[in-house]
Amino acid sequence: MPFKRKLLWSGGILMLYFFLTNIVLWGVPREGEQADVFGQFGSILAVEQGTLMQVGIAPIVTASIVLQLLGGANLLGLDTNDPRDQVLYQGLQKLLVVVMTVLMAVPLVWAGFLQASQGVATQLGIPLEGLRVIIFAQIVLGGILILYMDEIVSKWGVGSGVGLFIIAGVSQKLVAGFISPGEGGFFPTWVNIALGREGPTGSLASGSGLDFLIFGDGQILALITTVLIFAIVVYAESVRVEIPLSHSRVKGARGRFPVKLIYASVLPMILVRALQANVQFIGRILDRTTEMPAWLGVYSDGQPTAGFFYYTAPIYSPDDWMWWTEAVAQAPADIMIRVSVDLFVMVVGGAIFAIFWVETTNMGPEATAKQIQNSGMQIPGFRQNVGVVEKVMERYIPQVTVIGGALVGVLAVGANMLGTIGEVTGTGLLLTVSITYKLYEEIAEEQLMEMHPMMRDMFGK
Repeated sequence: MPFKRKLLWSGGILMLYFFLTNIVLWGVPREGEQADVFGQFGSILAVEQGTLMQVGIAPIVTASIVLQLLGGANLLGLDTNDPRDQVLYQGLQKLLVVVMTVLMAVPLVWAGFLQASQGVATQLGIPLEGLRVIIFAQIVLGGILILYMDEIVSKWGVGSGVGLFIIAGVSQKLVAGFISPGEGGFFPTWVNIALGREGPTGSLASGSGLDFLIFGDGQILALITTVLIFAIVVYAESVRVEIPLSHSRVKGARGRFPVKLIYASVLPMILVRALQANVQFIGRILDRTTEMPAWLGVYSDGQPTAGFFYYTAPIYSPDDWMWWTEAVAQAPADIMIRVSVDLFVMVVGGAIFAIFWVETTNMGPEATAKQIQNSGMQIPGFRQNVGVVEKVMERYIPQVTVIGGALVGVLAVGANMLGTIGEVTGTGLLLTVSITYKLYEEIAEEQLMEMHPMMRDMFGK
């Protein structure tokens, strides 16, 4: 497919996504606040509260987690290198996405997260339970739509639909965080400070002024963190080990196979955060429907303040761990346990899911060696044999996969702890920058292939 047509498909799906995020769920009253189920996870999961994109990509990511765990334990019995098994795997994934959409929609409607409008039910002449069924059907429809939108981008667009929707959601909040004229916009706030309309209540010498500028409305720390995430991710994406290659039949044709530091990309990190989001989702359902014991969770205004669900909740912003400020009511020991658990989950989970991701997406040493062999390339100084190439790849790919997955986990926790502009969370911004960088590389590769058709023939269609 021509590159321009791929861009048109991707752009059209992106516009459709923004359109769907502005279609509110019919039957849900706009007045009053509905419970924000996913909270800070919303930007990562491309969720738009109270619209057709109520569940976002959460069912897709959750289905991927289940399949990766089953595949890693060899319980599926499918060989992803076999075309027939690939079709079965993709069909199973679609079915699982629909099931996950239904499982998420049920508690959203019947656990009271989305209130049905009594006025609309009366106008229609149906009971409130009937209106809840209509709201449930809309959420399921939105989940199925985003599944097929992801499928379209993956087949006929550039990149993946999941990545595109994450970029769209995070970028929208980031831009709003910089230029929003309302409360919290970075540039409007500093214009007001310069004009004397807004500022710290105390002098800089007293410390309250510095708190205002660095941690408060001045958002200097958030700006520094935002810039640092951009710089660190771009640098980490460029760090790589390049294995030299030469063509066995075309004399003088040489190339390199790059084993990047973030070899498995940052997509496994979405799986880890989605797993945490599902755990917190279960906690909120239990809080609304049952009397939980204190050791399991204590909630205040829909947020855990003690127990298992508090310690397993990720750190979202500086307000969650800076115990010396008035915004944090928890004891320092409890905060340190929560930070340690979050760091452990992200580092270990990032490494494990990175390994699963590499194996299930045919990026492991064996699959890579076969790809190099089939393309007619070989490593200079080594026999042209799949087993030999695989042994060379085993020196780099497994180690880099684990290190890269753990590194992304550390970066995600650190970014969340410092905060970002627009409250998109450090993890959301990290994912956006990395996915955008990958998208840029893919676009450059597509343009290169169009400019030089012989290269496409050499590496296969």
